[in-house]
Amino acid sequence: MKTFIDIHGHTRIHAGPPHLKRGPQAYTTPEQLIERYDKLDIECAVMLPGVNPECAYMPQSNEEILEVSRKYPGRFVPFCNIDPRAMTNSIGAPLDQLLGYYRDQGYKGVGEVCANLPVLHPMVQNLFKHVESVGLPLTFHLAARIGGLYGLYDDPGLPQLEFSLRRFPKLQFLGHSQTFWAEIGRLETPGDRYGYPAYPVQEEGVVPKLMRRYPNLLGDLSAGSGCNALKRDLNYAVQFLNEFQDRLFFGTDISYPATPTPLVDFLLRLRDEKKITESVFRKVARENAVRLLGL
Repeated sequence: MKTFIDIHGHTRIHAGPPHLKRGPQAYTTPEQLIERYDKLDIECAVMLPGVNPECAYMPQSNEEILEVSRKYPGRFVPFCNIDPRAMTNSIGAPLDQLLGYYRDQGYKGVGEVCANLPVLHPMVQNLFKHVESVGLPLTFHLAARIGGLYGLYDDPGLPQLEFSLRRFPKLQFLGHSQTFWAEIGRLETPGDRYGYPAYPVQEEGVVPKLMRRYPNLLGDLSAGSGCNALKRDLNYAVQFLNEFQDRLFFGTDISYPATPTPLVDFLLRLRDEKKITESVFRKVARENAVRLLGL
């Protein structure tokens, strides 16, 4: 049994055209990803298709992710992704028809939702309603503004997310991105939502408060955003990991072959230095994902 299960990954069967390079190439192929995972002691990973036009250099199908998962059984866990504007571009689109089909095909969740629309946009709320009805978890990326970014938009303090958590109590939301994780601590300025605050958590932000109030809010710790939320204040990180040990998930967000994975070393160091217990480490590293995804 390997150490980690990755809650947040991306792959493409074809790496992408040269002009889309981010580092050595545009995207990580399944074979390159498995090579990285073997070195990092990652057993398997959720694969999130890029379907929203705001974030996809090349639109990706849900079927590509399922194909990859079936080619490498036990290494990839397929999520499907539905743009809120799909089917009829209306607030009444029967998205449950698509979602039910994908669930029955073996997809374990929905996301990463990156449409650059307000969280309270009626079409986004329609998506949430149907994801809740089919019983899948949903990974979302938050953005700090409309235009020029990808991700659902929310205001400072995340009031639109709070409304949605309350409105859809059976929908498990996996929060992700700089804008989401910046609010682990009280913002010094709203502009901090665009990046990676380095100052310590002198006063709790809205993320832990929402997690206490709404058990359907989960934490996707992938990428620089999730790791920065912990590393910016070691003492608070230990407190946060202990309090929410049952609802936090290790992730990498590897998208191109050289994507850094700082969370691996950080969590291992916390465990080895006995700042968190072996039990807390295992939950965040893999056991919460096993339970959420039914692995």
